[in-house]
Amino acid sequence: MTGPMREPTFLILTALAPEPRYGYEIIREVAGLSGGRLKLRPGTLYGALDRLADAGLLERDREEVADGRLRRYYRLTEAGSVALTAEAERLDRNAAAARLGLDRRAARSAAGSTGRSGAGSAVGSAAASPRLAGGTA
Repeated sequence: MTGPMREPTFLILTALAPEPRYGYEIIREVAGLSGGRLKLRPGTLYGALDRLADAGLLERDREEVADGRLRRYYRLTEAGSVALTAEAERLDRNAAAARLGLDRRAARSAAGSTGRSGAGSAVGSAAASPRLAGGTA
C-alpha cells in the first residue's frame, strides 16, 4: 500500500494485530477501537478483507464451525504488520506535530495575555512549522 491508510483499513489491521479473528469479532473490535464511531457492515468488511488479502496484508488463518455457522479467521501477515507499524508511526508523527503546534499556540496566547507580542518570533514562521508525515501541511 502506498500513501496514508484509510481509517477502516487501519482499524481492521489493528484488530488483527494481536491474534487471528473471524468477521464478527473484527466488526466488534473495530467498533471498540473507534469508540463506536465506525460500525462496519458485513459486506463492507468482507470486501475490505478480500482487498487487504489481495494486497498481502492479511490472509485466511483457518475455518471452524460454531453453532452450525462457518467462521473464517483472518490473520495479519508480516507485510501487514510492517504496513500497520509504518502507519502507526506516521500517525504518531502527525499527532506530535499537532501537539507542538497547539503548545506553541498556547504559549503565544499566554505571552499575549501578559502584554508581550509574538511579533518577530519563530513561532508563526514557516521555518518553525512542523510538517505532517505522509503529506504536506
